[in-house]
Amino acid sequence: MALDETLPRRGFLKTLSGLGALLAVEGLAGAARPVAALGAGLLRGSDPGDPPIPNEIVARIYQERFGDRQPRRGHVVLDMPELAEDGRYVPVAIESDLPMTAAEYVKSVYLIVDHNPDPLVTAFHLTPALGPLAIQTRIKMKRTSWIRAIVETSGGELWADYKKVETTLNGCG
Repeated sequence: MALDETLPRRGFLKTLSGLGALLAVEGLAGAARPVAALGAGLLRGSDPGDPPIPNEIVARIYQERFGDRQPRRGHVVLDMPELAEDGRYVPVAIESDLPMTAAEYVKSVYLIVDHNPDPLVTAFHLTPALGPLAIQTRIKMKRTSWIRAIVETSGGELWADYKKVETTLNGCG
């Protein structure tokens, strides 16, 4: 490239991100190595429409709770308003059509808010005696964010639904 040529913004950003990736791979970025290793397999979802893992905290939650297993879409419905005017009080409903029998049941439900100070907002641990999965609660949201409802079955399968919710008032202080 000649000195009088300008590098377009997109080209600059691609070069910069490539350099960051190189530094992480080569270990020159110090603390970037564990983050890169932790989130490397998590940045892709099982469905192209799945939201990407936004930060190392959510990546760590995925790694600690799910290991290498990837949630698939389906069998879970996350019902929330698309616009939460007050982040201090956001209603959430989670339902599933998965069986709740002694042989096969929903073991856990995780609710993750990507950009909250503590993204793992709640975890419910269930037994088949509870019957069909239908949870209603309310949460606090710091800002506009993807919400992840992830259901783990007794057989180790992961099912999920995602929703992007906009909020106009910070509910996390």
